[in-house]
Amino acid sequence: MGRYARKKMHKGNKVLRKFKTKHKTKDVDEIHEDLKPTKRAKLVSQEVDLDVPGGAQHYCITCSKHCVSETALKDHFKSKPHKRRLKKLETEPYTQAEADRAAGMGSYVAPKKVKVDGQEVEQKMDQSDEET
Repeated sequence: MGRYARKKMHKGNKVLRKFKTKHKTKDVDEIHEDLKPTKRAKLVSQEVDLDVPGGAQHYCITCSKHCVSETALKDHFKSKPHKRRLKKLETEPYTQAEADRAAGMGSYVAPKKVKVDGQEVEQKMDQSDEET
C-alpha cells in the first residue's frame, strides 16, 4: 500500500464535525414560536441559572443568545448578526401547508411579511437610583 492509498483511507475529520454542532442555533420557525406572547414573557424573565452566561438574566429572543451583562446585550442589539436575524424573521415561517403546496397539492401562495417587534432592555434600577 503506497502513501497515496493510505491518505484516502481515513474517514473524515471528527474535530470539524464537533464544531458544526457546537455553534448550532435555533431555526427561524422555532424563534417564531418563541416570539408568541406567552413564551416570550417566560424567556425574558428567566430564573437565575449560574450555568448560563450572565445568570440567564440578559437574553436576546430573536437570536436565542444569552449575554454576560446588560451593556453586552445593548451592544448585541446594535450588531450586524442581530439585524440580519431580524431581517430573516420578517418572512412568514415555513408551514406544513406550504410543504403540501410545493409537493403539488395546491397552488403557490407567496410568503407574507410578518412584523417583528424588537426587544427592549429593561432598565434595572440600582439602590442609589431608588434613593433619589
